[in-house]
Amino acid sequence: MKQMKVISVNIGEKRKIQWRRKTVETGIFKAPVNEPIFLDIEDVQKDNVVDRKHHGGILQAVYAYSEGHYEYWQELYPDLEWNYGMFGENITITNLDETKIHLGSVYQLGNAKIEVTKPREPCYKLGIRFNDPKIIKQFWNSTKSGLYFKILKTGFVAENDELILIKEAILNPTIAEVYHLKRIKKGGQSQGKLTLFFLVNTRYSFDL
Repeated sequence: MKQMKVISVNIGEKRKIQWRRKTVETGIFKAPVNEPIFLDIEDVQKDNVVDRKHHGGILQAVYAYSEGHYEYWQELYPDLEWNYGMFGENITITNLDETKIHLGSVYQLGNAKIEVTKPREPCYKLGIRFNDPKIIKQFWNSTKSGLYFKILKTGFVAENDELILIKEAILNPTIAEVYHLKRIKKGGQSQGKLTLFFLVNTRYSFDL
């Protein structure tokens, strides 16, 4: 796998947005900062997590997204003002590939130790960020979900830090495979043989 390197660390402030005749509070508007961020057990320090039911917590302490996905989305939304953190990610990383990263794999990042837990499922607030609700369906129909990490050891992460594999959970499904199953479930379709394969073979529990 290619070197995975942090090119941006991003923090969000709580905003109130008018969306479909309602006032919505969100922390999805994140932007790069010029100092290290601290990965704590349930969130990133100084980052605003508004909806604690769906964001933050032990299994979703930090969200990472691939720098390589940006070009794809920029072609679809050329009129937006683009910056890293557009997808609500705290960390933007080069060569982060959901089709090759397995649930339960453990990495060193800066002086933190982190474990892959799940893909990100898009909610309506991504539509707010892009000012277009169709991004949600487009996001679901891609493999470009990004991924969440659990924090095994807290610590600082900065630009240019490398995501270094410590232990690969090769027998577990990849982020892209789990995301695919979640998309099927959301559509109400039978999960069939693929789900059976994971139930029999995976050594890492995950929620669909």
